[in-house]
Amino acid sequence: MLPACGDRLLEQGWRMATTQPDAWAKPPADLVGTDLVEAPVPGTVAGALERAGRFDRTSPQPLNGLDAWYFLDLDGDAPGPARLRFDGLATVAEVFWNGEPVLASRSMFVAQELPVELSGRDRLAICFRALAPHLERRGPRARWRPQMITPPGLRLVRTTVLGYMPGWCPEVHAAGPYRPVKLVRDDPAMPRDIRIRGWLDADGTGRLDVRFAAPGLSGAVSLNCAGHQVELRAQDGVYAGQLALPGVAAWWPHTHGEPALHDVEIVTDGVRHRIGRTGFRRIEIDRGDDGRDFAVRVNGQKLFCRGAAWTSADIVDLAGDRARYEPFLRLAAEAGMNMLRVPGVATYETPAFFELCDELGIMVWQDFMFANFHYPESDGEFMDLARQEAEQFLASTAASPSVAVLCGGSEMAQQAAMLGLPRQAWSGPLTDKLLPSVAARLRPDVPYVPNSPSGGDMPFSPNAGVTHYYGVGAYCRPLEDARRANVRFAAECLAFANVPEQRTLDGSLPVPAVHDPRWKARVPRDRGASWDFEDIREHYLAALYGVEPSRLRREDPGRYLDLSRAVTGEVMEATFAEWRRPGSSCNGALVWTLQDLLPGAGWGVIDATGAPKPAFFALKRAFRPVQLTLTDEGTNGLDVHVLNETDREQALILELACLRDGKQPVIRGSRSLKQIPRQGVTVPATDLFGAFFDTAYAFRFGPPSHNVTVARLRNGEDETILAEAFHFPLGRAAAFGEAVLSAELREDRDGWWLAVSADRLAQCVHIDVPGFRPSDNWFHLAPGEGRKIRLTGLQEQTAVPSGDVRALNAASSAHF
Repeated sequence: MLPACGDRLLEQGWRMATTQPDAWAKPPADLVGTDLVEAPVPGTVAGALERAGRFDRTSPQPLNGLDAWYFLDLDGDAPGPARLRFDGLATVAEVFWNGEPVLASRSMFVAQELPVELSGRDRLAICFRALAPHLERRGPRARWRPQMITPPGLRLVRTTVLGYMPGWCPEVHAAGPYRPVKLVRDDPAMPRDIRIRGWLDADGTGRLDVRFAAPGLSGAVSLNCAGHQVELRAQDGVYAGQLALPGVAAWWPHTHGEPALHDVEIVTDGVRHRIGRTGFRRIEIDRGDDGRDFAVRVNGQKLFCRGAAWTSADIVDLAGDRARYEPFLRLAAEAGMNMLRVPGVATYETPAFFELCDELGIMVWQDFMFANFHYPESDGEFMDLARQEAEQFLASTAASPSVAVLCGGSEMAQQAAMLGLPRQAWSGPLTDKLLPSVAARLRPDVPYVPNSPSGGDMPFSPNAGVTHYYGVGAYCRPLEDARRANVRFAAECLAFANVPEQRTLDGSLPVPAVHDPRWKARVPRDRGASWDFEDIREHYLAALYGVEPSRLRREDPGRYLDLSRAVTGEVMEATFAEWRRPGSSCNGALVWTLQDLLPGAGWGVIDATGAPKPAFFALKRAFRPVQLTLTDEGTNGLDVHVLNETDREQALILELACLRDGKQPVIRGSRSLKQIPRQGVTVPATDLFGAFFDTAYAFRFGPPSHNVTVARLRNGEDETILAEAFHFPLGRAAAFGEAVLSAELREDRDGWWLAVSADRLAQCVHIDVPGFRPSDNWFHLAPGEGRKIRLTGLQEQTAVPSGDVRALNAASSAHF
């Protein structure tokens, strides 16, 4: 790819010192005797201290009460003019060039540039002033004060609230050059300030808009993309043009098609130069006939959005490079997630994040970084910083088709409404005027939402617009509430203290579960609440398995942890089965959250070491594009739902069987289906059986004849199993008959796989195989035909896999 200009990343050679606030007004001329540590850039103060053994993320010391000084000597550069670019300085920063102040920055979200004259022997110094004094300042009176984020002065400073949410995340304070620092020496013939934006018309024509500066170019310059070409116009060294691409391959979320991307090239003097890449799609919000709905349409197709809320690739480093993003994003795609939300309590991610989402076919719901507070909208300087950060973010991601929704922020309107303020106080110029105007100007192809949640009679009402739904979850409602609430779109939902695998606990948190203070410190909670999210998990543990959690964890802690690992996944699968069925009011739901920030029972479905938790595999099953689910419709019996979200017709075989004692079929039925693309169908169980049968055990004519119903969806051509679903008419515990497992390791040209089977229904079968990740885990296994589980090496593996297979209702494990 043609570089934008002569950029050089200033990554190596930095040193850092911390001092008391305002100890140095200017950098000292002589650093001899100064306590310095090596400091990677991009990076943070916490990251540099951690590498030096002076900071512990599991027990962080406050950093916002110190000044941090970064120093870099630039020796040997050719003398002459250049520019320094700072892509992100957290937060109140002063830049010195050869000892003299040259720049002051007041926002970690606004990039800065400054011209410098290189002498061949120069020193760059950056001071990150202690943030605590700035947080103590008073500003315009706020209409409300949130409980979740502290101190209140954060609303006056443009910095992340990560580290300032007790009970939500470790108190690691962001400080330092967390985004790249570059030395730029302009070549007039090299494009700079490149802006690329692509979109799709309703008739399938792609539109490409390109603009860049290159005053040194001469002669004809043309724009090329996907086999189409147009000559660019030049005025005062700025080139611009628009290209039409009839019938271009469109970009789709990976669950619904191919995320097609196209190189963008300029041609000058007969030579092609790649200047970027984009995709073409059309995104709209469908509000329904009554204006209360909320559904995302991509290229005219209404689709079900599912995924999770992103937190951070690393809470200490605030990492922004492809290598740190990629493991998490690839797991999200593997799980069938087609949308991630970057919430207003996090930070803006770098273009590398969006480039990966472009490639993987993952849409991004992007909040601007405003959350919960009433911000000082009457402060002109604050609003100008807000405008700059929005403009810069949208310009940096303009080529990314994955940006699907722009949102003014998180829970600001909700906070005001819950405190009893009138509707006119729920929003203001920031989210109603400034941000939407910037979005309309720079990304008119992306819908804008004023706030999340919003759209109902109350901002958080689940039956209209966008909600943060915690009926099933924090409010301990029964599973049936997922239908009763009439959810339209949940930008947050299903937050639980998800227990990681035992291997993670043994390696990173080897303490007794629940009551050890070190364990409890990793369990999320709302500040000031009398409960935490472990209590929520235990509520559903008692409801679904009929156990007394407090007694179980005392008498059988291993069993307690295994049931705890299973229950959150069971709740998630059941809830998404309800939301994804044909006829559901729900158009999308994003789990809170994708990944943990520290090892432990956090919200994430991926733990802080990068390993999937049991809940991850439950979502992977719940999110399959070709899917099968069961719902209990009471005296109407069981409904079987078959979904095909792909762009191809599917030849399928649907099978249904009710088993006595988890083993003996008492009734069976099957049907061949031709499922058209991007459609779903509902089949009553009685249609498959051809006669009445009390599948839900709703009529209760005598003792129950079965304790589990198993549905299978097969490929109609080779009869491989595509999806399975299970229903427990008497509850899960009533189907705990003792199962005998078997496991056989096999190898083919694609690698190792495991053949797993059971003599009766085995619940939550889990595979422990060091060095490998199974393709499915914590799954139910019907008797008879087994499952083929692929084993993927976590690193370059030469060893033969070896491990154990267990189940909640198996007395012993199967070794392989």
